[in-house]
Amino acid sequence: MSNSDPYPKSTSGPGSARQPAAAPRVNAPSRPQQRPGVVGSGQRPAAPAQRPTGPGQRPAAPGQRPAQPGLVKPAPKAKVRRARLLVSKVEPWSVLKMAFLLSVALGIVTVVAAIVLWTVLDLTGIFDQVDGLLGTLAGTESGGFELKKVASLGQVASFAVIIAVINVVLLTALSMLSAVLYNIAATLVGGIGVTLTDD
Repeated sequence: MSNSDPYPKSTSGPGSARQPAAAPRVNAPSRPQQRPGVVGSGQRPAAPAQRPTGPGQRPAAPGQRPAQPGLVKPAPKAKVRRARLLVSKVEPWSVLKMAFLLSVALGIVTVVAAIVLWTVLDLTGIFDQVDGLLGTLAGTESGGFELKKVASLGQVASFAVIIAVINVVLLTALSMLSAVLYNIAATLVGGIGVTLTDD
């Protein structure tokens, strides 16, 4: 028997290196094909096929119903908040300041209204008519009595200023006294209840 050399000699020429012969390939065992619908161990089932969506629509997430076109979800109705409060105490100093300012404003309005009223009566001739009426009732001539001399513009303005100053003093004192009386009554009954709500 001739012993065959596994490394055949190359015929390319002298001095060439030996090349090993190609090893025979061993076929790997093929995996058995799985049938559709059968899940092997350690594998997750395939997700169900999703319906094709139209152009411009996003595919619906799993577990979420597809949105129907034309339906708008109504906004939640806002809840009206209510708060019930009690005015248990009124600061007398703040009431005094507010009453003083309001009474001063009322006094200025009184003086201006008196001057405007006297001017309107003078321009419309009411003073002359009153003088003629008083002269007729008294049986004397019309020139015997003049209302303008008794109630001139200066006298009317001075009288209005005096009334305004008295009103400022009285209204300020009465307002502060009312605040003190309210605080005393609130300690007994709890005060005035106020309910506040949102618009």
